[in-house]
Amino acid sequence: MNSRRHALITGGSSGIGLALARRLAHQGWQLTILARRAPQLEAVAAELRSFGATRVHCLAVDVADRAAVAHAVAQALEIGGAPDLVVTSAGIARPDYFEALADSDFEQAMAINYFGTLNVLRAVLPALRARRQGHVVLVSSGAGLIGIYGYAAYAPTKFAVRGLAEVLRAELRADGVGVSVVHPPDTDTPQLAAENLTKPAETRAIAGTAEVMSADAVAAAILDGVRRNRFVIAPGLAMRALALLHSLLGPLLRRHFDRVAARAASGRRTG
Repeated sequence: MNSRRHALITGGSSGIGLALARRLAHQGWQLTILARRAPQLEAVAAELRSFGATRVHCLAVDVADRAAVAHAVAQALEIGGAPDLVVTSAGIARPDYFEALADSDFEQAMAINYFGTLNVLRAVLPALRARRQGHVVLVSSGAGLIGIYGYAAYAPTKFAVRGLAEVLRAELRADGVGVSVVHPPDTDTPQLAAENLTKPAETRAIAGTAEVMSADAVAAAILDGVRRNRFVIAPGLAMRALALLHSLLGPLLRRHFDRVAARAASGRRTG
């Protein structure tokens, strides 16, 4: 990846998206950042320019709003041209027991995590296909490889993102457009802090057995995977093993998670 290239990143005002933007800014990339909160975007733009980004264009947009996304992507194409890299990292998660989740929790998760990804790609892919180059990165999750207790609203959306990536990899191959799907582990971000507020005891117990990576480490792994043109990018040893062997490891992991959850539930009832 050389300088003066154009990257479009959703969810780029915090977490993994911001970590990616920072790394690309240091390399002199042009950046288009899509996120919901305008005041936060202004601060992000100033920071990225100070790192050396040749041009930073920040747009406040809800990725679940298809018309707004189409307008924002059209602006990005007009200003910076067809992106060399597109990363769809905008997402939300609200873990809780299935019965405790509202219908709106399921609807919002699918609207942002899956349809938010779809809306961006539907708007930007014609330009990449016409140019016959570029790379798109869909951010799924470890929960897109195996269902995790407490993530009934979240995991299905990340399975859907993974499925979309599988199809796009096959369809875009002949057009010279690369596709990657990312399965990060728990990552030290504001989103994880928010999740910890509603996690059931069983989910906290399961999460306690897993690694937590920094957003910058995940961003580094993503960019390395893109450089190597890898379809599956799974940062960390645990995620790499799960991504490679999830069909084989799934039954073992489910039994392990069930035991951990049962112990946590027993403690919750007797506590």
